[in-house]
Amino acid sequence: MQFQYIELLFGLGILLPLVGLLLLVLRFKKKKQQQLGNSRLINQLTNNYSHQKYQLKIVGIIITIGLLIIAAANLRKPLPPKGSATKGIDVMLLLDVSKSMLSEDEKPTRLDKAKQLIYQLTNQLQGNRVGLIVFAGEAYLQMPLTADAAATKMFVSNANTDVVNLQGTVISEALTLCNNSLETQDKKYKAAVLITDGEDHDEKAVETAKTLADAGVVLHTVGVGSVQGTPIIEAGTNNYKRDIDGQTIITKLNAQLLQQLAKTTGGTYHTLTNTTQVSTQLIHTLNQMETKPISSNGFVDYQSYYTLFLAIGVILLLVETFVSETKLQFS
Repeated sequence: MQFQYIELLFGLGILLPLVGLLLLVLRFKKKKQQQLGNSRLINQLTNNYSHQKYQLKIVGIIITIGLLIIAAANLRKPLPPKGSATKGIDVMLLLDVSKSMLSEDEKPTRLDKAKQLIYQLTNQLQGNRVGLIVFAGEAYLQMPLTADAAATKMFVSNANTDVVNLQGTVISEALTLCNNSLETQDKKYKAAVLITDGEDHDEKAVETAKTLADAGVVLHTVGVGSVQGTPIIEAGTNNYKRDIDGQTIITKLNAQLLQQLAKTTGGTYHTLTNTTQVSTQLIHTLNQMETKPISSNGFVDYQSYYTLFLAIGVILLLVETFVSETKLQFS
């Protein structure tokens, strides 16, 4: 059992202020009643009013809000795959599309060479599910997990430095999105391949890699570029990119960080000099992992239970509407 949109459950936090507001209202009403003075007269004037029913209506509304939030999060469980199924793993590809990936210390560019690697990996990963995340200063899930190799190649071919508006290289965001995009019920059958020059503008990458390891994700890293570094050519010009002081920016491969990330999750590090060699090494390593049944169409069907919570919530709401705050009168 799992929630499809687990982040929506944070909305349950709104119930605490609502309960607090209810207690304040009840306290306020009691205080006002005391200020009016004559309790016998007040009881006569409010003889038909049921304080308990009022409380019951408010509590019913609060419970209904909670049930609707749970319904929106969509509790579900995966169903056995129909038709033919193969055994494989889930592999999330994380592609750096920051401006530094346009550097030409790898020909034709770092980004183009990274794409060549992914094309070769895709050809050899058939039978597994593959997803694609692109990142720079932000990370985006370009393609959810699928067994469709043609779709993978199409999304990779469209990846460029313009698909992410915020520039920079924040590896931790890409790793977090990777973890959230993989299945959560099993702490195995999952791998990620991070392809980047490693110029991280954030210090949370190693901590996030530990989170991946705790979730059972094995991270393999591929470093693109040279340790000596090279200038970055501005897109559409022949000019080198400069900092605010007018100095030419040199982008270098941060192999040390990528090695540390891989080691944290029990993965491997590769320097992308020969795409065929690195692809072969990665496929050999991935093939050693324990596999699970994967539907041939790349999709998993689920049985959802949101209707149960939705129905209970609607029923409670209807009951609240028809419940009067007056006491029952018996002749």
